Amino acid sequence: MANGSVAKAIVMAGLTCAVLDITAALLVYGYLGLKPLPLLQGIAGGVLGPRTFNGGLTTALLGLILHFVIAFGAATVFCLVSRGLRFLVKHAVFSGVLYGVVVYFFMNEFVVPLSAARKYPFSVKMMVIGAVIHIFCVGLPISLNVRRYGG
Repeated sequence: MANGSVAKAIVMAGLTCAVLDITAALLVYGYLGLKPLPLLQGIAGGVLGPRTFNGGLTTALLGLILHFVIAFGAATVFCLVSRGLRFLVKHAVFSGVLYGVVVYFFMNEFVVPLSAARKYPFSVKMMVIGAVIHIFCVGLPISLNVRRYGG
């Protein structure tokens, strides 16, 4: 991959992932009764803790920005790792599905517990919903964009 194609792959993968993932979260969790503002504030809660829910639109905007930062981080990791492990790009659908699951469990087992975010009790239903969203809105968009734009 040339440097320009690496940057384009990361930008396209990060943007696609961020937009699809937040759209899915707003639709699915909205259907389950969670309003958009608290959902976005909950993301900011990773750095602000419980006071995030007192911050109104400002902390919701911070949550949206952090969501994009996380999506670009996931895209960057996949893109850089795929430079050394070419089978990730060659088998982009399989690796995208797997990467979506890996990102979901990494976020829930390492990132969230180390953050100041509110901890929720385990739910099989929420785990399945989250994993499916991460497969279709995180892993696959990242792997397919890296394959397309990565050179």
